[in-house]
Amino acid sequence: MAKLCVSASESVSDIRDGASLTVGGFGLCGVPTELISAVSDLGVSSLKVFSNNCGVDDWGLGILLSAGRIRRVTASYVGENKEFARQYLSGELEVELTPQGTLAERMRAGGAGIPAFYTPAGVGTPVSDGGLPWRYNPDGSIAVASPAKETREFGGKTYVLEEAIVADFALVHAEIGDTEGNLVFDKTAMNFNPLAAMAGRITIAEVEKLVEPGELDPSRVHLPGVFVQRVVHTGAQETRIEKRTVSA
Repeated sequence: MAKLCVSASESVSDIRDGASLTVGGFGLCGVPTELISAVSDLGVSSLKVFSNNCGVDDWGLGILLSAGRIRRVTASYVGENKEFARQYLSGELEVELTPQGTLAERMRAGGAGIPAFYTPAGVGTPVSDGGLPWRYNPDGSIAVASPAKETREFGGKTYVLEEAIVADFALVHAEIGDTEGNLVFDKTAMNFNPLAAMAGRITIAEVEKLVEPGELDPSRVHLPGVFVQRVVHTGAQETRIEKRTVSA
């Protein structure tokens, strides 16, 4: 029971200005919205976020972004957030774009204690050669550009060295969790959640259904509790559709 928190607010209460966060979710699926709202209420700023994307303008990480609480984002997709684009292009936000598979592996490596790894993704592009604009000046010139990365040949093929991600905190959403932190994710809501959880020094999981130890079939557990330090029962999550398409 030592991992169980009475509220989302309690679970995030020690997050401070300048903290780094890995955050689960993909698009609007599996996003730890209650934890993000609690961080917003906390009032912290200058956050450094690692997540596949940054939500939408009024939901998920978009809440923190709109409030000016995020200083830097490492992500692979940001196309659904107009405020994100505005802040980036105006020089208010630093952004490191990285291939999606590379981002996933950087989180997994951080949780596995692997400091870096070689991958073919991005070789021969600005991802490895450097020069990607991380931050703009207000006049549109580049204030900070990505550095070149180390490359090496294996078996006659070139690979680029990518460093692992380890964050101060991880915020994740699960369908079911027990009080020991063992988690089960619902279908595609699994997405980046297990990886984000692995990469956090302190991992906080919001769960829709809370059960006692022993109630979960071990073969169903997607993430063992060794990676989770705090659990909060938040109930069912609001379901949103990113782009609704209907036929005539």
